[in-house]
Parts: sequence; structure tokens; C-alpha cells
Amino acid sequence: MSSFIASTRHSLAVISLGTAAVVALTACTSSRTAGGTGGTAAKALTIGTTDQVTGLDPAGSWDAGSGTIESEVYATLLSARNGSSEVSPDLASAIALTDPTTYTVTLKPGLKFANGHDLTSSDVKFSFDRQLAIADKNGPSSLLYNLGAVAAPDPATVVFTLKSANDTLFPQVLSTAAGYIVDEQVFPADKVLDDAAVVAGKPWNGPYAIGSYDRNSLVSFTANTAYQGQFGTPKTRNVQLKYYTDAGNLKLDVQQGTIDVVYRTLPITDLQDLSTKQGITVHTGSGNGIRFIVFNLKTQPFGSATQQADPAKALAIRQAVADSIDRAQLASQVYKNTFQPLYTSVPDGITGATASLKSLYGDKQGGPDKAAAARRLSAAGVSTPVTLNLQYNSDHYGSSSADEYALVKTQLEATGLFKVELQSTAWAQYGKERVADQYPLYQLGWYADYLDADNYLSSFYAENNWVNNGYTDPAVRALIKQEETETDPAKRTALIRQVQDETAAALPLLPLLQGSTAIVTRGGIDGVPEKLTSAYQFRWAELSKK
Repeated sequence: MSSFIASTRHSLAVISLGTAAVVALTACTSSRTAGGTGGTAAKALTIGTTDQVTGLDPAGSWDAGSGTIESEVYATLLSARNGSSEVSPDLASAIALTDPTTYTVTLKPGLKFANGHDLTSSDVKFSFDRQLAIADKNGPSSLLYNLGAVAAPDPATVVFTLKSANDTLFPQVLSTAAGYIVDEQVFPADKVLDDAAVVAGKPWNGPYAIGSYDRNSLVSFTANTAYQGQFGTPKTRNVQLKYYTDAGNLKLDVQQGTIDVVYRTLPITDLQDLSTKQGITVHTGSGNGIRFIVFNLKTQPFGSATQQADPAKALAIRQAVADSIDRAQLASQVYKNTFQPLYTSVPDGITGATASLKSLYGDKQGGPDKAAAARRLSAAGVSTPVTLNLQYNSDHYGSSSADEYALVKTQLEATGLFKVELQSTAWAQYGKERVADQYPLYQLGWYADYLDADNYLSSFYAENNWVNNGYTDPAVRALIKQEETETDPAKRTALIRQVQDETAAALPLLPLLQGSTAIVTRGGIDGVPEKLTSAYQFRWAELSKK
């Protein structure tokens, strides 16, 4: 597995040099207007996926299935082109750090939504205000941790006032799901809009517009002629996204030629088999995704909301689980070593990553140790076996999750210290139930919004974080705020490592694996690199049939 691409913070450092520094974003953009043709005459593409959509409103969804559609139909002020972690203009034409806590963005002229409505600074302000007001637990609003206020002094200008100075990460945040710009004439300011109303409003400002929408069955798209961002006119005008509940059926349709591209998720064995088939290409490479177990600190055994609440016993149980897991066996047996063991919440290859858990748990070299787990529980006065209710999901995280968590159950029960009650829930319900504290322990995964360690720290451990498992530590939150605005690279790296060390000891979540990524194409598809990198983004505008 090739190494991850580290975040290029130096590319943004120029923005933070002085209060009047201006960065003109001049990357190539589309020159067409809303009346353009919007795409070539290339044949339609059919993309297959096992992901599920939770919603089309960016304020209420922050998952891969929803994001696949949202990234095509909504645009952001800044975005990163494929193969790069540096942001460049999309709806914006320029960005300036006008003082240490203020970013000023200038919009491109003549921006419109697909429904004909003008896209102005008022829509931009509305979009960010709305994210913060709704603050949906399954939405991306937590990424806006440093946003204090948004102003729209004129139709082409947006002013972002930050809570803390010298935030060189903020331009990256503008490129994430929290930065999708929505139509204030379509979306309500204080609640999430249902899919039918979103589709009817045609608020598209990205490369594609939705033509027809049968949720989690079949969605059709056509090139959006109103889009003026950096991805330009899509090479393929028409795209269909077909959903599968069974990965085996998806694999069969690829082999039979009814699917052109597969993006998430086929089991490793299927990918290996397809790579041997004539006319089919399996593109693989390093990924920035991680997989982990979350402990709900309220409802886990001896959690704060249980009748037997005991912080010391609850911690001992979390740590004993960490002592008992064999990551190397999970990587080899379930994922054929296409995944690798992970001993921190920050993937290897990201600047500041440090394997904090390795020296704390198990045999102190990355392997399990039953005796260490037993000593920990005994010292805390925990009677064994401890019953663990562990939830996982296979329609979002892939069918291999069933094998992964069956093996986790086997590993834990083999110690004689635990009895694991394993349950699976469909993704549509999973997100709602986990934030409602219904799962004492549960599976989650994460793909970076931007390639920086902060995205793996603030999203898990900061105030109002996405994991939402009851973990709170003022000292850790203070460290995260420090690293987010520290301009000295060495000092910032030290802070990032300190956060990992502190959270490894408290163990609100247990990192398991760092993954690879794969895309399957059939019949000669241009636009997907032969070897994928962690900075690769799956964008339909670049795909075409040969």
C-alpha cells in the first residue's frame, strides 16, 4: 500500500502572512454560460454502488452515499482538484485574509442555480448560517468549529469572521460538505428539507443536475449548464447511479456489462476476482479511510447513564477491549492485507500521526495480550465475562463488515473476559440510532474532508463533534484549538501528537484499520487513474467512455 499524501499546509500559509495578504485564485474555470450545451455527445455512464443515501440536504447528511450525489449537484466556494490536497477556486474568484480573524471571499459574476435563481452572497451567508442553526447530529456543521459569523455586504462579497485568529485550515473547511452552497429560495433556514422537495426545487449549482430520483434505487443526472466552477463541462452529459443491496448482484452486472463503473463497495474477494476478467479494470491505491469501534461513554457497561455508572470500571473495560483485539489478524484474514493495522485515529502518512495505542495496550508491540486485559479488569473490580452489545453495518461499510465484526467477536470471547452480542442495522436507521445513544459500542468509519490531522481530531474529540459519544475533555479540546491555529509546523505537530496520546489513554474510540480504496471500470473508461492516491476524488465530470 502506498503511503498517504500529507496535507500541504504550506500552500495556505501565504494566506496567513499579515492582515492584508490576498490570494487570487486563478485556476482554469468553465467559460460557458447557463445556456451552454453542458457536456459532450459521449454515451451515458451507469455507475453502480452499494452505498445508501440518507438525504440530499447537506445540512442533514454527512455520509459517503449522500456525499456521492451532493458533491456532483452542489458546489463550494473552493474545492480541490483530483490528485491534489490544495484548494482552488470553484464558485469563488478570490479569497483574502483581511485581518487575522477575517476571510473575505469574492464570488464569480453571473452565478446561477439550475432553477434560474441568481446565486449571490446572500445564498452563501444563508448556507453557512443554516448549517450552524440546524446543527444536525448527522450533518457536517461540526466542521465549522471556528466560524463566528458570516456577512454579505454586497451581492458578490462574503465576509467570514472566525473565533480564533490565524486559522490556515479555514479555506480547506470551505471546500468540505459543510461548505455546499444552497438556494435560500428552496431550503428552509431552520430544518432539514426532505428529498422530494429538494429535487422539485432544482437547487443545483454543481456539475450535474438530478433528472429523476428514485431514492436508493436509480437516480439519473444530466450536465448542469448553470455550473461555472473549476470542474467545467462534464465529459459525459448523462449519468445513471444504480443502487444495490447485494454486492454479489453488483459484481454480476459488472461482468455482464450493464454497469460501467463501480464506486463503493465490493468485498476484497470480488475485487480480486474481477481483476482477472478481460475488459475489467480494478483501480486500487492508498485511501484516507479508517475503521474503528466507538464506545458510547453514556451507555457502555458502567457508562455515565447506566445504573451502575463507574468511570474507572468503564475505562478499564475500554482498555481491556483494546488489549484483546488482534488488528493484524483482521487485516490479513478479512481484508487480505489490503488494509493495515491502525493504532491512532490519524492515518499513517498524515503529518503528525503517531501510533499512540501501540505502546499502551496488548503486548505493547501492536498485538493482543489476554493476561494484560484480565489484569486491567481485575484491578478495577470488574466481574467477568462482561457483556458487550456491539453494533455494525454492512450496507454502508461493505459486506466484509460482517466478517470483520464476527472476527472481533471471536477475538474478544476467546479471552473468556467478554460475551459479545453482535447486531447489524441498515444504514438508514444506523445514523439516527447511534446519535440517540442506542448503541453501547458500534462500528464507524471515516474518510477525510481535507488531508490534515485536524480532520481526524476535531471531528472525533472537539466540542460538538460528529462522533457524539459523550466524550468530553476540556484539556483535549484546548489542545485541538491550539493546533488549529498554530503556524509553527514543529509546534503544531507536537500538539497533534499530544492529542493522540491523551485520547489513546482515555480511549473514547478504538482505531482498528487503515484502508485502501478501489474503483472498478469496464469497457474502457477514461478519467480514473490506474493507481489511486489518498488525494483522489471520484468526480463524474472527468469520466467518459473511450
